[in-house]
Amino acid sequence: MAAAVAAAAVLGGGLLLAAWRWLRPAARPGAGSGASMRGKTVIITGANSGLGRAVAAELLRMKARVIMGCRDRARAERAASEIRAELGEREAAEGGGELVVRQLDLASLSSVRDFCRQVLQEEPRLDVLINNAGIFQCPYMKTEDGFEMQFGVNHLGHFLLTNLLLGLLKNSAPSRIVVVSSKLYKYGEINFEDLNSEISYNKSFCYSRSKLANILFARELARRLEGTGVTVNSLHPGIVRTNLGRHVNIPLLAKPLFNLVSWAFFKTPLEGAQTSIYLASSPEVEGVSGKYFGDCKEEELLPKAMDDLVARKLWDISEVMVGLLK
Repeated sequence: MAAAVAAAAVLGGGLLLAAWRWLRPAARPGAGSGASMRGKTVIITGANSGLGRAVAAELLRMKARVIMGCRDRARAERAASEIRAELGEREAAEGGGELVVRQLDLASLSSVRDFCRQVLQEEPRLDVLINNAGIFQCPYMKTEDGFEMQFGVNHLGHFLLTNLLLGLLKNSAPSRIVVVSSKLYKYGEINFEDLNSEISYNKSFCYSRSKLANILFARELARRLEGTGVTVNSLHPGIVRTNLGRHVNIPLLAKPLFNLVSWAFFKTPLEGAQTSIYLASSPEVEGVSGKYFGDCKEEELLPKAMDDLVARKLWDISEVMVGLLK
């Protein structure tokens, strides 16, 4: 009897979740869907899956030249072929958009430098840089250059990438830099005494710290770029069903429930991509810089994410860590 009641409760809950999922309003598709990106060049890091893939597909549909900066070139080429097929022959025949795959491993500063060298040699302009790639709550490991992996990939790799491409962005102004952060920044702290987590490592804290670093970096960069025509904004995409959480261990018995809840309540990659698309393409944010967005709207930040002294110190230390300053 008890088992039957439990089964009925689970079934009923599942049906309610399914109904809620189908009835809830969808995110407004492509918050920049009315805009054209024809003639514009966009770089998206981590564009072969999840949010990055969804952003790449939408910006290609809007006729942009999209450069997919990805660690695994073979996977990126497959993703690019799939995106082209999804776009369809009719839209492809209209022309204007293009997908280009380039190798970029943000866990290797030499790879970042090689990528930027190729971009600067081959691309006459760069209108939008979307710092999207990330690693989430991985076990303790280090990048090729000896940095804690989450801080190294999520912050330092993008820090070097952005700085090396700044000249091209300035020459292409008005241009935009979009930094994908997370609301989990709220649980992070910048500990300058242990940025590399040599003393202690907590994978959740370190992810949150890297996302706080993203916001501080975006705000400090926006300050430095005032008057150049290059804008910088950060964003929270929401809780999205992607493979970013592949390092999170979920008990086997809990996985069916987790999958059901994530299906019902988490955003799809396309829904999660809307704010990135909006900041990359919408005329509504032309000239807007140094702000933080969620669901295509500006959101308030906690004081620790607006600490200019910490942001400048983090910038100075990051310059040394990536070799921009000796």
